[in-house]
Amino acid sequence: MKKPQKPTNEPLRIQTLNELGILDSEPDPQLDRLTEFVAHVFCVPVALISLVDSDRQWFKSKIGLDACETSREISFCGHAILGTEVFVVPNTLKDERFKDNPLVIGPPYIRFYAGAPLIHKNGSALGTLCLIDIEPRTFDEDDIKVLREVADKVMWEFCH
Repeated sequence: MKKPQKPTNEPLRIQTLNELGILDSEPDPQLDRLTEFVAHVFCVPVALISLVDSDRQWFKSKIGLDACETSREISFCGHAILGTEVFVVPNTLKDERFKDNPLVIGPPYIRFYAGAPLIHKNGSALGTLCLIDIEPRTFDEDDIKVLREVADKVMWEFCH
């Protein structure tokens, strides 16, 4: 398993998360609707709005997962926030970064991951809108476009 690196703007990213006051905040019905929407559109058992804190990822909204947070060290979202493009892992068992990850070899047995970074206007990737499946799958350019558009809506909700 490869642990995710920290973005070069990590101090600004954490400061932005704290200033927005969204970590450990109450559920938001509008965000829950967006999470439900992507889970339905992409027919995945798990969809999350994940915020990556200094040592954990916390789920602002979740469908199909009981956990409220996981360690950043084993998170897929920790890898996804290193860039601005949608991060896709079609088959976790064939990816050297993830094939022995505890979330792959044990519950919830992740086989597919797609995460659209939630990019703040200051350039910080605060977390992701992500999709998880227990089966490998493909994710084409149209899928990427839809997930990116919904992630932009999530970010708009955070900032307004």
